[in-house]
Amino acid sequence: MIPFSVLDLSPINRGATASDAFRNSADLARHAEGWGYRRYWLAEHHNMPGIASAATAVVIGHVAAATKTIRVGSGGIMLPNHAPLVIAEQFGTLESLFPGRIDLGLGRAPGTDQRTARALRRNITGSDDTFPQDVMELQAWFAPVQDGQPIRAVPGAGLNIPIWLLGSSLFSAQLAAQMGLPFAFASHFAPDYLMRALDLYRASFRPSEQLAKPYVMAGLNVFAADTEVEARRMFTSLQQQFINLRRGTPGPLPPPVDSMDGFWSPMEQQMVEHSLRYAIVGTPTQVEERLATFLAETELDEVMVAGQIFDHQARLHSFELVAAARDRLASRKKIAAGR
Repeated sequence: MIPFSVLDLSPINRGATASDAFRNSADLARHAEGWGYRRYWLAEHHNMPGIASAATAVVIGHVAAATKTIRVGSGGIMLPNHAPLVIAEQFGTLESLFPGRIDLGLGRAPGTDQRTARALRRNITGSDDTFPQDVMELQAWFAPVQDGQPIRAVPGAGLNIPIWLLGSSLFSAQLAAQMGLPFAFASHFAPDYLMRALDLYRASFRPSEQLAKPYVMAGLNVFAADTEVEARRMFTSLQQQFINLRRGTPGPLPPPVDSMDGFWSPMEQQMVEHSLRYAIVGTPTQVEERLATFLAETELDEVMVAGQIFDHQARLHSFELVAAARDRLASRKKIAAGR
């Protein structure tokens, strides 16, 4: 069975603090390690009252220190916000602290609004224009030091830190293929180009020193519970958060509600259902069957599970149920192969 991984936005619940979010992230990571998830990624967002992982490299260190074997990384670092040398030093430090366990996923979006992006970068240039060059510069900082090289990443130079490209468009798929890098698609919130991006990436892939053949992962929201009613109730936290963000009023992750009626307009409902159309919400059996369908359609090498769930124990239980569904799918595949 293909590997399953975790994408964590380190959600700040309504009535809670960033400290609570970081404790919950470390706890989920420890459980995810025990349940056999391959990697645990955290995302860079800024000026978001409901997301605590703005200083992404710092939170990665917190999670890596709380675990032992699971890979920990960024999903992703928004590279246009940073000088490549700074990221090389940050992730070189992480790799030196936790050897063989650090991933560096890179995105080209700001991870915030334009005003906040300006505060982060001081000046803004088109990320489409500079992103490929920034990725190549970052790769160069990780290369072994050359004789006479005046500037080096310390630590960072000569370290083997896998770089991934992340995206929700054909641009990122094409660039990942040209550079011979693994690719992760953000289908958990931007599903429209998923299948076209996968086809383009696989068809255009050029082998590199890092990767001999295409390797693709996609994000997937999964809300699993013992009953469908409870799973759908948990899902309303993400639906509310999505609407609040689109309304320009982002806030902490709201508690679930019994019904979304009266919260959203018909147009908003249509928008959310479209953007989250790959979300899997239901009982263990329903989750297993829908996972099987999604994986058969996409032929992914890995799937990254996201779950913005308000109650921490319910969130743990959801990821545990997903891991169990993964294992049942693996057993089904072995039985089918043996026929």
